[in-house]
Amino acid sequence: MSSGLAPAVQFAASLPGSILLALGQTLVLVCVCSDMLRLLSVPRSRGRYMANTVFRTLALPAILVMACTVLLDAATGVWGDVTLGMFVLMVVTYRWRTDTDEDSWWKGKGKALGKWLRKQTAGGFRPATAAA
Repeated sequence: MSSGLAPAVQFAASLPGSILLALGQTLVLVCVCSDMLRLLSVPRSRGRYMANTVFRTLALPAILVMACTVLLDAATGVWGDVTLGMFVLMVVTYRWRTDTDEDSWWKGKGKALGKWLRKQTAGGFRPATAAA
């Protein structure tokens, strides 16, 4: 076991850590199943729209969960789990980065939300009004 990651591995072996890992793996499973449903659905249907929205929403958290899981497996030296985890990580990342032509919530309202958020967080320089 890697000495630098020993506390993380010990936390993952505890009950709260096991619960968090199980919830993370459930998130990954929902993400992968929604991607499979998206592939099998009729183009431009409501089912495909919903599956694509779920996949686009959960893809980034699923990638982060799988990266943490692979890191913990590598720290403990379970190389079979590292291999399978890297496979899932690469497949989800590839599907997330390459399939961008689908319609989802993020293409409509999501873009408007992104514009609003950028507008709110853009600090910028605002000159003071001239005192009369």
